[in-house]
Amino acid sequence: MSRNVKDRLLQASTYISSALSVIVLAAIIIYLVVNGVSSLSMHLLTGDYYASTANSGVKSDYVYNEPTASYDGEGYYSSKWGIAVEDIVTAHNDEELSVTYVDPNSPFAHMESLVAGQDGQDSALGVGDLIQNVYYEDASGETVFLSKVRMGDAENLIMTLDNEAVAIVSCNFEGLGGGIRGSIIATLYLIVISLVISLPIGIASAIYLHEYANKSKINKLIRQGIDTLTGVPSIIYGLMGVAVLFPVTQLVGATSTSILLGGLTLAIILLPTIISSTEEALIVVPQSLRDGSLSLGATKSQTIFKVVLPCAINGILTGVLLGIGRVIGESAALVYTTSTVISDNPGILTQGTSLSLMIWSIMSGEQPNYQLASAISLIILVIVFVINFIVKIIGKRLARSFM
Repeated sequence: MSRNVKDRLLQASTYISSALSVIVLAAIIIYLVVNGVSSLSMHLLTGDYYASTANSGVKSDYVYNEPTASYDGEGYYSSKWGIAVEDIVTAHNDEELSVTYVDPNSPFAHMESLVAGQDGQDSALGVGDLIQNVYYEDASGETVFLSKVRMGDAENLIMTLDNEAVAIVSCNFEGLGGGIRGSIIATLYLIVISLVISLPIGIASAIYLHEYANKSKINKLIRQGIDTLTGVPSIIYGLMGVAVLFPVTQLVGATSTSILLGGLTLAIILLPTIISSTEEALIVVPQSLRDGSLSLGATKSQTIFKVVLPCAINGILTGVLLGIGRVIGESAALVYTTSTVISDNPGILTQGTSLSLMIWSIMSGEQPNYQLASAISLIILVIVFVINFIVKIIGKRLARSFM
């Protein structure tokens, strides 16, 4: 077989492999967009995952007044009771009745809590709340319970209140829920903690191994150990974190698994990647730059920090990007170290779930939520893209070319 034929075969295999990779990536993105875009909203980014519930009754001093103005927005509107409701499907795939408007004169806007310990506190129905049931008085003076099943859809609820209710007694409602704000915060905590610990240690280790260490058996064993750690399954790191690092986090006040424990575990996971990528970046820098700097009277440390590292910054930042991607996508190690319980208010010393672990949590139940999982996946891709863009800009500003 001639050289030209071999070259064409190799070139064709390269094109085919590249095309397949692009097709697979495009298929994944299309699937996520088709299934997840409908679930994207500002509430998803800023809201709590767990819905808050309220049981409220109309205040005793409330005097019925006609609504102040007509309403022409979304949903079915009751001109008698000043409330508009629409049918929605939540992020959990539940059919609910969502409030789109409450008139200032509406009895639903003049409610107080009936929950023990919160008696008398203002607890009015608001836009975005989900109505679960309503108690009202009919023409005979009897109190009627309008359950969620009897309410049916939004149109039927409004018709029932307009035609049968003489006075509103109380209402049970809850917040929308389904938000991922807590998981976004937990993910950012994990990124910061892991990188703050792993970057200085990893870069310093790479500098030592490439710039200072001689070719001894010990240094060869260190390199072999780093290469071996790169291939260790992350679930083993998670077990190590619970067994070895948990006592360390207890010293600073953590009483159980926590985001701090997860961050420390991820820092250890990232070390081999950062060391390897940094050392590869240092290898690319020509030796002539080092020799020229030393010949001009600079010390070795000055040469490394003033000449070598600025030239290798792009390769180092590539390692940073790989580390951030590993943190965002990691789940197995975090199952043991941060818990799988979704938290709306995570703290460094408390439990929490990252975005990837949240996907695992909502997909591991009896009814997997593909729409919410796809929406979270899209958000992860956007976060990675934004961080990639920022890191590239930083790299261009800091990098020095040796060409």
